[in-house]
Amino acid sequence: MSEATAKGYVYVEVEVLDPEGYRREYMSRSGPAVAAHGGRFLVRGGDAEVMNGPDDGRRRVMLEFDSYERALEFARSDIYAEAKVHRDRYAKVLRFVVMRGAG
Repeated sequence: MSEATAKGYVYVEVEVLDPEGYRREYMSRSGPAVAAHGGRFLVRGGDAEVMNGPDDGRRRVMLEFDSYERALEFARSDIYAEAKVHRDRYAKVLRFVVMRGAG
């Protein structure tokens, strides 16, 4: 796979402060924003065992896009900007990384 055809990924770590508000206001908006850019969830919370480092209970999300450029478009999009307003009301973002897949 060449760099031009490598997939794009978004990795996010958040500390959810209000689970109900986060679910209701942010998750209901973030899913459609991901889909609008052709992305899909590889990890959306769920079980995790920290093998090294502190087990801090943070929520981890991994998204996959057809390309690095599409992942950047998603992260910079107006539709996701609207969702982020709600995310930031109910959670603290610890890490948000857009990465190019191996190619």
